[in-house]
Amino acid sequence: MAILPELTVLTGAAVFFVLSLFKRLEATQVKNTAVGFGVLALVAAVISLTIEASLFFDSYRVDFFSQLFKLMIAFGLAVAVIFGRELKDIDEAVRPEYYLFLLLSGLGLMMLVSSVELITIFVALELSSFALYLLVPMRSDAKGMRLQMEAGIKYILFGVMATGFMLFGMSYIFGLTGTTYLQDIVTGLQQAPQPAALFAVLMVMAGFFFKLAVFPMHFWVPDIYQGAANETAGFIATVPKLGAVALLIRITTLNPGGDMTIVYLLMFLALCSMFYGNLSALVQTDVKRMLGFSGISHAGFILLGLLTLDPGGYAIAIYYIAGYVVMNLACFLVLCAVSREGENLAIEDLKGLHKRQPALAFILAVGLFALAGIPPFVGFMGKFMLLTGALSAGGESTIYLLVVILAAINTAIALYYYLSVVRVAYTTDPEDRPEVVVDGLSKAVGVMLVVLIIIMGTMPTRIIALADSAVRVIM
Repeated sequence: MAILPELTVLTGAAVFFVLSLFKRLEATQVKNTAVGFGVLALVAAVISLTIEASLFFDSYRVDFFSQLFKLMIAFGLAVAVIFGRELKDIDEAVRPEYYLFLLLSGLGLMMLVSSVELITIFVALELSSFALYLLVPMRSDAKGMRLQMEAGIKYILFGVMATGFMLFGMSYIFGLTGTTYLQDIVTGLQQAPQPAALFAVLMVMAGFFFKLAVFPMHFWVPDIYQGAANETAGFIATVPKLGAVALLIRITTLNPGGDMTIVYLLMFLALCSMFYGNLSALVQTDVKRMLGFSGISHAGFILLGLLTLDPGGYAIAIYYIAGYVVMNLACFLVLCAVSREGENLAIEDLKGLHKRQPALAFILAVGLFALAGIPPFVGFMGKFMLLTGALSAGGESTIYLLVVILAAINTAIALYYYLSVVRVAYTTDPEDRPEVVVDGLSKAVGVMLVVLIIIMGTMPTRIIALADSAVRVIM
């Protein structure tokens, strides 16, 4: 029961491995099986939310912190499978393999958030990462497009580089402390030489900066989003970031002696991520590339919660990443529905969407308004709390005030490119673009995401209280 979510996803992966051995399968059977296991994983995560256990020689901890993240991972996995179940740009012959790797990536992320030992963290991270590396080039090349091959190569090369940094840092930590268990590492690093301990922690964090797409580990994002199938990009843009935030929270608690160097570095990386992401997004014409660059910017905002190095800041970071996942899933749901054959969409392709499919236009508008930080949606409340939390953590420090001011400026910059997409969808005519046909289940999921965006934005207290309780379990 303690690892019920992991066992459910693993069973799903095993089923799709068996299905991949059969060459003639109906597409309906494959997608219904995928949806079924996605929903089962979500149910299993809910059932096991309050379970606590310590497994595998204390290297794998099941607690409220890990179970809360598993619930969010299962939710993201289920929604991504439901709205992407048509797999318009994935060949029917490899769809069982596609779902196999998708579930294996989800399994790796669930293992990652429960791992409290360096080798276990590495194994879980690589399981989730290599499954994703294989998903990107599985996009069909029937239309003569080969971007997915280039994207897949870039993804794995950058990923291997980030893993190398992380392993180098782990070796330093082991050399300084003589242990690979996070709980013992905290004590060991406090007694270790500070420059070496600080360097080791930063190197380990680099691997998770890659997952979260934090500057300067962000270079892969726009090309992979553009080259991957829409459904794959929707998953990459959301669910893996949950695992990255969970482990960054665990790693920042290793900060030797509360050294301010890490705090100042996080400030610098947060501002670089915000400015680079927002300024690059301003000139994009491809919707997925725009969302990719905006994701880099949002990673910078998440770092504002981590640099406080206190449970309150971590709780707000969890709240913000949860909201970010819901907002982005809403946007990618619309992209998958509007794209008739799985092709990439330019912003111009959304012309007249309010007439072609009013429900999708509304879902897209809510998702983009939330990402832009417009009230009463979750994006506004998340950014507001991150900024006020960073300001409170700094007290009368001028540098904290400067960071908050620059972050607020970035919020204003982001308004332009988010609202420009809404303007195209609502203030232009469809011209010769066809109506968009969307099934009832996708509409229902879209409405659910909109409701969540509004509820999380207007009633954040309970969610933040849950996140705070989860953080205090590991502090």
